[in-house]
Amino acid sequence: MDGFDYTELDPEERTNKLLALFSISLGIISLCAALIPICGAASSLFGLGLGALGLRSGRRKLAIAGMAVSSLGLILSIVYAVVVVLQPK
Repeated sequence: MDGFDYTELDPEERTNKLLALFSISLGIISLCAALIPICGAASSLFGLGLGALGLRSGRRKLAIAGMAVSSLGLILSIVYAVVVVLQPK
């Protein structure tokens, strides 16, 4: 054929690919922000949501990686919050 990928013209596919990319970006940010539990948890939850929406794209592996990194950031935020709350004064 002519070698052109017509799926690049589909606006929904482009949006889903961007959502997958934003998911992994927010996952990485949530790992850094885990020291501030509210910020880390919020960015992790947004990353998980965007990853779930990004699963419909051609970059499914990127969305799964974003969800995994976001989940790790959420766990770190929760653990850090528990450690700070239960710290003896």
